[in-house]
Amino acid sequence: MDSFTSFLCLCSIIFQSISLIEAQASLCRTTCGDIPINYPFGIDDGCGSPYYRHMLVCSDLGNLYLRTPSGRYPVHSISYSDPHILVTDPLMWNCRDGDHFRPTRPFSLDTSTPFTLSSQNDYLFFNCSEDYVIVEPKPIFCERFPDRCDSSCDSASYLCRHLPECADALSASSCCSYYPKATESLRLMLRYCASYTSVYWKTVGSTTNSPYSQVPEYGIRVDFDVPVTTHCLQCQDPSKGSGTCGFDTQTHNFLCLCKEGNVTSYCKGHDISRHKRAGVIAGTVTGISAAGAIGIGIGIWVVKKVRAKAPVTCGVQSNENRIF
Repeated sequence: MDSFTSFLCLCSIIFQSISLIEAQASLCRTTCGDIPINYPFGIDDGCGSPYYRHMLVCSDLGNLYLRTPSGRYPVHSISYSDPHILVTDPLMWNCRDGDHFRPTRPFSLDTSTPFTLSSQNDYLFFNCSEDYVIVEPKPIFCERFPDRCDSSCDSASYLCRHLPECADALSASSCCSYYPKATESLRLMLRYCASYTSVYWKTVGSTTNSPYSQVPEYGIRVDFDVPVTTHCLQCQDPSKGSGTCGFDTQTHNFLCLCKEGNVTSYCKGHDISRHKRAGVIAGTVTGISAAGAIGIGIGIWVVKKVRAKAPVTCGVQSNENRIF
């Protein structure tokens, strides 16, 4: 090959790399399986809010998981209008277990994150040792003043008498309802109880005033905050280009992810090529314009160095086409 052909070969490799950078810059998946992934979440690094970085994981099979200090939990659904995530814990008791209890672990959240356990969760404990746990029916006034009744596990609770989906699942085991104030109290309860499960109150219908507007279902409701910023609102605005809110994976500074690249404000009306393509997705840290300039410079250098009749093969280095 002649020197001009070798130059074209090198340019092809460079422009393939540039195309890869562009593809990575626009990679923000909006679903995992059938669960929508919207701001503030992201399952690709650099998408969404940095406050929720690496907290959601999408498997190769399209299953979504929430990461917490106690493990990875399957996500059942995400609500953005009433911000919360519903997760399940396969180790918790379920109707199929009946009177057979499996070893479990206490669910916990990192208190430094914007996640909180919802007050709509209730916890049921089974076969607790009455030598260590106060198991007794709570007085009626506890419904109005629950803070005065924290010390006992309610053996006459509605949920124990009406186990969701399987009212008669327990035949020889005791049940009581208790709401732990912290992970440590949950861990302490499990030292003296055979197992536990979480039940959340799901809102149904269009009104919340009806006594039948909520139904109990198994699962853990985790509430989250949506950090709304002017930058993100402008970025998502259709009149300003309908970008995707993201962040620089190294500095955590805000970035608006556009089809043509990334900017620090919004997509429409900006010369995106003037902005540095900072590391957003998969560690992308090279600017396209910078890569192009460097590539052309290297190409010219190679043309000057390569001898006219020297053998050149794309992707294979020899003593004649070695760059470094």
